[in-house]
Amino acid sequence: MLCLKVASDPAWVEEARRDLDAILVDHAHCEMKAASNALSLATRPSNEFALVRALTDLAREELDHFQRVIDFLERRGLRLGTPPVDAYASDLRRAVSALPHDAKISSLVDRLLVAALIEARSCERFKLLLPLLEAQEDGELFVFYKELFVAEARHYQVLVDLAISATGGDAPAVHARLELVAEREAAIVRALAAGDARGSIHG
Repeated sequence: MLCLKVASDPAWVEEARRDLDAILVDHAHCEMKAASNALSLATRPSNEFALVRALTDLAREELDHFQRVIDFLERRGLRLGTPPVDAYASDLRRAVSALPHDAKISSLVDRLLVAALIEARSCERFKLLLPLLEAQEDGELFVFYKELFVAEARHYQVLVDLAISATGGDAPAVHARLELVAEREAAIVRALAAGDARGSIHG
């Protein structure tokens, strides 16, 4: 799916089936982190106002998703709690920072591509959730995640397009870098799958 090199382990779906509430709580934290990250990236290209506007638009949509997930938590009597450490995201950022230097690829481009991979993995996980939610006859949640499945795919493409824009339009360089980032992401997903499954979007 999208640029992903490896599919999620089936154990993730089983964990989601056992503890959907934990998935929802973690999802709320992920949406807030995505909004914060988009705003952080928007401060980087101070003279590229089209890029700044695109990132703030993305942050606004992620914040809207956060608020909507919070609505589901409240109706289910769940607590948001403290954001857990996202080993997947932190490992991915660390792995990308260790990639070979490329004069065409700035740190901003790398951060945009990391964000794109995170959106791609979220998109895949939301697609996996849909049959589970349909089987549970949770129509409202099913419709919500169906909408988010489409949104995450769009966010992925927006971030890749912004990375290309940030290089001055060098699409081949960005796609080559994206291949490297996707390979690192696949290794992280395999390593996490070998550990204990937990109720999280990326775990």
